[in-house]
Amino acid sequence: MSYRTADSLRSVTLDDVRGARKMLSGVARVTALEGSRYLSGLVGAPVHLKCENLQRTGSFKLRGAYVRIAGLLPEERAAGVVAASAGNHAQGVALASSLLGVHATVFMPQGAPLPKVSATRDYGAEVRLHGQVVDETLAAAEEYAARTGAVFIHPFDHPDVIAGQGTVGLEILEQCPQVRTIVVGMGGGGLAAGIAVAVKALRPDVRIVGVQAEGAACYPPSLAAGRPVSLRNPATMADGIRVGRPGAVPFGIVGELVDEVRTVGEDDLSAALLLCLERAKLVVEPAGASPVAALLTAPDAFEGPVVAVLSGGNVDPVLMQRVLRHGMAAQGRYLAVRLRLTDRPGALATLLGVLSAADANVLDVSHVRTDPRLGLAEAEVELHLETKGPAHCAELGRALRDAGYTVIA
Repeated sequence: MSYRTADSLRSVTLDDVRGARKMLSGVARVTALEGSRYLSGLVGAPVHLKCENLQRTGSFKLRGAYVRIAGLLPEERAAGVVAASAGNHAQGVALASSLLGVHATVFMPQGAPLPKVSATRDYGAEVRLHGQVVDETLAAAEEYAARTGAVFIHPFDHPDVIAGQGTVGLEILEQCPQVRTIVVGMGGGGLAAGIAVAVKALRPDVRIVGVQAEGAACYPPSLAAGRPVSLRNPATMADGIRVGRPGAVPFGIVGELVDEVRTVGEDDLSAALLLCLERAKLVVEPAGASPVAALLTAPDAFEGPVVAVLSGGNVDPVLMQRVLRHGMAAQGRYLAVRLRLTDRPGALATLLGVLSAADANVLDVSHVRTDPRLGLAEAEVELHLETKGPAHCAELGRALRDAGYTVIA
């Protein structure tokens, strides 16, 4: 791919990334690189996880935000900074500003998860809730910047931000000198662009693979068109990479230096998040799990050793619960069934006995007796079951049919 633009490659260099690293010394953590036995066996080569989910504020965003704000002129710092974000960037800007003694105002959507809002405030930012979607929040932040003179801190479309994110690439090369492939999630492209600048300057043989959610994959059509293209309605559970248009600055870098952009589905993201939790014992948000999702869907496509960047771990507990259940369902380890039975004493106990004999773990039972759809002597039961996989789900279905039950859904 080659989409060099005047604003891209000349704007961010290896020296910029090295300078950003000096600036971040003592501020950002050098996050761990953890091996994954399961993924290594799947890919057939060593796979390592770069744990930016364990970074301060829970994601890589602190790196770019700090470098951008630290580079402001004194008069710009005095005017304060403003940002718009539903989570990770908000927290990165908040902590960076606090460390540098700069007042930060962060606009967040009205429906932003309360833990993320609270964390942003705790890091020292003034939080303003505005709009139902990020585009409305972004517009409010830009209007605030124009009205007050505060400096708008873009989450990915600025050379200083990209240089800061590129320090992840320097760490990877030092922690895994034999690396052949780096897999990284992509929204606007700042992290992938920064890693590509650093890595390709030192190791042009390393393959860089970007990963986007299928419902928010703005890069494939943009690269095909040779310019940033906007998606009408980007939709994915992975809010960290739910971006409708590539940044102008990272776009040229990605087109020149990133070797491939792949997409993954929602089921893939759920399964990857579940794997990170169960096998790696790491809490990772859906966007951060996207590189793992790519490895799970096409393990033969990556030459090892592979480093997958877990970009963040700021997942709302409510979403985590939903995603884990979705991931278990995608793997055939969670089953929801609805059936009718005769409403008589012991009927529910008999049903549960059938499931127990089939070694199913009942998570939840909903028992409805009064409904216009039901006959006088009927009851409807909905069960949520933990199972051992697709074969076990089929076995449960046979056990229920053999016992005389008709499964409605």
